[in-house]
Amino acid sequence: MQITRRQTLSLLTATTGMSMLPETSQAVEPAKSASFVPCLNMSTIRGQKLGYVKELETASKAGFRSVEIWMDTLQEFIKNGNTPAQARKVASDFGIKLENAIGFAAWIVDDETARAKGVDQLKREMELLAEVGCMRVATPPVGAQAPQAPRIDLQKAAERYRTILEISDQTKVIPQLELWGFSKNLNKLSEVMYVAVESGHPSARLLLDVYHLFKGGSSLDTLKLVGKPGVEIFHINDYPANFPKETIVDADRVYPGDGIAPIGQILKTIKNPERPIVLSLEVFNKTYYAQDALEVAKMGLAKINKVIAGI
Repeated sequence: MQITRRQTLSLLTATTGMSMLPETSQAVEPAKSASFVPCLNMSTIRGQKLGYVKELETASKAGFRSVEIWMDTLQEFIKNGNTPAQARKVASDFGIKLENAIGFAAWIVDDETARAKGVDQLKREMELLAEVGCMRVATPPVGAQAPQAPRIDLQKAAERYRTILEISDQTKVIPQLELWGFSKNLNKLSEVMYVAVESGHPSARLLLDVYHLFKGGSSLDTLKLVGKPGVEIFHINDYPANFPKETIVDADRVYPGDGIAPIGQILKTIKNPERPIVLSLEVFNKTYYAQDALEVAKMGLAKINKVIAGI
C-alpha cells in the first residue's frame, strides 16, 4: 500500500512530537553554478541536537537542496519506530537530496576481529543508506587515527578499501575514502591517493577537506594530480590565522571566507568541467552551536555562495 504524504506527516508528528512539515518555506536560493552544488553537512548544526527531521527541515528552510547526514542520527530516527521509506520520504518532501552519510565503521584496522566487525557494521549501514536513497558513505580511518595507533601498510589499506568497495557492487552505496589530517593513518593526500589507486576498483573516490589538507600538511600544488572523477564531494570550511597545523583542531574551523585558507585556489583546482562538485559545509564550531540552527545554516549557504561566485 502506498503511504500518502498526509499519512507520513501524521506519523512523523506522532513519533517525533514535531509540528507538521511545511509545504513551503522562505529560503535563500543556492548559488547558480554549473561547477559546484552547495551542501550542508549536519556537523555544522549538530550541536543543536535537532534530530533527523528537524535537521532536514532546517537545511531546506535555509535554502540547501543537498545535505550530508550522520549515521547515528538516521539510526536514531529508525530506532524511534520509523522506517527507511519514511526517512527517504521526509527528505523528498523537503526537496532535499541525501548526498552522503558520515559514518564511523572501523574497516581499516589491523586487528582481524575488529576489522571484520567494522566491515559488517559498514555493510549494514550501506544497506540502510540504499533504502533511504543516500548513495555515498564517508569511510575515514576510524580506529587507526590515534597517535599511538600502528602505521598501517598502505598496500593492506588498499586491499581493505577494495573489500568495502566490493560491498558497494551490491548496495550501490559508494565508500568515499576520507582524509583525516589529524590521523596517524591516511592523513596526507599522497596516502589516500595511493590507497584509492591501488584498490583497483572503478568506484574508488576521495573525500577531501580544506581543513584536513592543511592539518595533515598536504601540498595544494599536488591537488591537481587527483583525477577529476576522483572527487565528487569536497568538504568546505576555513581556518583562522595564527593557528599552526600542529595545534589547530576540528572545533577551530570557521565559515569559508572567514579565515585564511586559499579556497579560491582549491576550488579552481578541483573544478570538474564534466560534472559539478558537491561542496559540503563541515564545521564543528561551538560558537555556531550556541546560535539558532537556521541562522547558522543560512549564513553557511551565503558564505558558500560568495566563495564560488565567479569560479
